[in-house]
Amino acid sequence: MVFRKVENIVGIIFTSLWSYRIIRFGLSAIFIYAGVIKLFDPKDFARIISSYDIIPEALLPVVAIGLPLLETVAGIGLLLDIRGSLAVISLLLGLFVCILGYGILSDLSVDCGCFGAEELTKQDALHQAFWRDLFLAGIILPYLYLSRWYRTRSVLNHKTLGVEADDRDP
Repeated sequence: MVFRKVENIVGIIFTSLWSYRIIRFGLSAIFIYAGVIKLFDPKDFARIISSYDIIPEALLPVVAIGLPLLETVAGIGLLLDIRGSLAVISLLLGLFVCILGYGILSDLSVDCGCFGAEELTKQDALHQAFWRDLFLAGIILPYLYLSRWYRTRSVLNHKTLGVEADDRDP
């Protein structure tokens, strides 16, 4: 009985189209903003990437333009709820968490580079960006995936029930 009530509450939370949209729009806005800001000054972003010392110098221009472009396109894709965009954002967040973790563990005194060069003090920015991205990857992404799953399951259950009802009534 209690399990059924909890399951209903969870189902309501995850099947709410409005909360799904609001959270999806928010995450897409973050990625679009971050990508566009970096695209305005790719040389500065290349300098920030270079300070992590993980990308070969010859690839810096490609990454400095390609990564923000990918962020922007994935953000637009998520905004429009295009299939695959959430997966790309998941991969990007995983990459960002790993790179920020590397920066923290290596005790690098570098800018995060997440929203351009105008960030907080260097080491504080790494820690804050790491926890922010970990929150997005650990809470927001699972919510979006589960919300899609619950709503798909709910639609399939309704269709199945509708077909069964049609079969029973000649």
